[in-house]
This record gives sequence, C-alpha cells and structure tokens, in this order.
Amino acid sequence: MPHDLPKFEPFRVTKTERVYDSPWCALDRDEIELPGGELGEYHIFRIPDAVAIVPVTSQGELLMIWQHRHPHGKTHWEIPAGRTDPNESMLEAAARELEEETGHRAGRLIPLANFYPVNGISDHQAHIFLALDCEPVGELNLDKSERLVTRKRDVSEVKSALANGEFEDGFTALALFYAFASNEFPTS
Repeated sequence: MPHDLPKFEPFRVTKTERVYDSPWCALDRDEIELPGGELGEYHIFRIPDAVAIVPVTSQGELLMIWQHRHPHGKTHWEIPAGRTDPNESMLEAAARELEEETGHRAGRLIPLANFYPVNGISDHQAHIFLALDCEPVGELNLDKSERLVTRKRDVSEVKSALANGEFEDGFTALALFYAFASNEFPTS
C-alpha cells in the first residue's frame, strides 16, 4: 500500500461537550475549526475498545455462537466478541470473552489485526485474535442480556458461508477474513 501521501492535520478542537453519558456509552460534541476559520461540529460516539476472537478447537473446528442482537432484533452466527474492561489488556479481554461466551480456553491467542468499525462517528477500535487449540474448561458465563448458544462448525462450511456473504455481523466477517488469510491458521 503506498504511503507517499502526506497525513492531514487534525481539526483544531475549540470545545468539547459531553452530551450523554452512561456505563455503556457516551456522546461528545466537539466544536472544530474548519479550513478558513469557520466553526463546525462533530459528534463522537464513545465506547470502550473491543476484541473479536476466531476460536479453533484442537480438532480443527471453529467455535461459533448463534446470538440474538436486540438493536436489529435478529439472531445470527457470530464469533465471540466483546468490550474490554477498564485496565484490561486486549489479550486478557480476548481470553475472558472466549471463556465467557464459549466455555473454552485457548492454547494460544495470536493478535491478527485492528480496525475501526465505525470510524466516521467513533474512535472505538476492535482487536482481532486467532485462538488456537481451544479446549472446554467450563460453562458459559453470560450477561443477563446475552442470548446465545455455542456450536462447533466445520471450517470449509464457514469459509463457504463467508464467501457467500452469509455473515451479517461485521466483526465476524472481517475477523474470519483475517484469520483465514493468516499464516497461523491451521491448514488441516
């Protein structure tokens, strides 16, 4: 990828106002100086960073979750994912989310990539991990609002579903693309 283009200077922020705040999210209104000195506003949705984990069992199957999502009212296939807790590293968050949502622990957690899921409105960043040699260690530990079941799925079936655009969750689709392209992904 060419890197010969200069970076743009950030807008100068003249004022920031917290419009909304809750334990789940916040909304800031920044007053910014536009080219020519005119003032404009930018709204920024604030949520903690997240992790997305592509878990592969010792037998080479993918662990996926069938999960209901309240915002759109659908249930669909996803990979384990979730927000980080305060003072928690991304690696710790990935291990915690994997165990909470699948009841499995990874032999190895490999960082793959980071991305901004909604960078036009948020600085929220997601961190993708490949979890290898996953073994069961206990029961699921879900939040009261989580409705999901965990299932093992064949890698070729998941690759086919991905190629056919069957995964509606962006975290899932992008994480699977990165995992399948990784030199670390098991070939058999």
